Amino acid sequence: METENRIALLIDADNCPASKIEVILDELAKYGVTNIRRAYGNWKSHGLKSWEEVLHDYAIQPVQQFAYTKGKNATDAAMIIDAMDLLYTQRLDAFCLASSDSDFTPLVMRIRANGLKVYGFGEKKTPMPFVNACSKFLYLENLGVPQDTEQEPQSSEEVPRSGKDLRGDAKLVNLLRNAVEACDEGDGWAPLSGVGSHIGNQASFDQRNFGYRKLGDLIEATGLFDTERRGNHLFLRDKRCNRKQNQ
Repeated sequence: METENRIALLIDADNCPASKIEVILDELAKYGVTNIRRAYGNWKSHGLKSWEEVLHDYAIQPVQQFAYTKGKNATDAAMIIDAMDLLYTQRLDAFCLASSDSDFTPLVMRIRANGLKVYGFGEKKTPMPFVNACSKFLYLENLGVPQDTEQEPQSSEEVPRSGKDLRGDAKLVNLLRNAVEACDEGDGWAPLSGVGSHIGNQASFDQRNFGYRKLGDLIEATGLFDTERRGNHLFLRDKRCNRKQNQ
């Protein structure tokens, strides 16, 4: 019987909207069971009222942290101390840090150095060092987008990025091309499944941050790769290879 991965969810309640807790837990369910759930903040603060209303519904343990000094975030320190305690006292497979604060970047790097995955959730204002340090980071604005037509239309940041825009992202293009090359089965073609695994092992990446539900949709949108379906599997080839063969 296969054992489910055990995940510890630590929430910086000051820097994570309570309205997104359901989609965060739904996403984490894809990777394992979230058996440790803690939210940190000064619960005497009126600003955390929305979190108070969902703690019991989602079995989240509130951790009280007073602001000892004005302007200093004691919540961050409490989360870091707890994370290190859990790292060495609990048998965990992964952590999830829900915050938009880059102060947790060293913590993420320390946890990953111990061989555990770190899933990050934050808003688009999250500094890139924290985003890049995580095994996988998801922008909360791209999760659980309401389908109601009566609500305000999505902003330009929430619609899929155009092929031209994607091709202009040198980091993304290099990531995709290198992954396809690394997974080449000898004929210039690479299976999409292998490409996705290679990217996941190499960088913090999720196609939903670019507005696409599936990795294959994102890759096709770039216009940089030929695609070929073999049974139920999709294969990719860098179009530059095809041009070289025709010369």
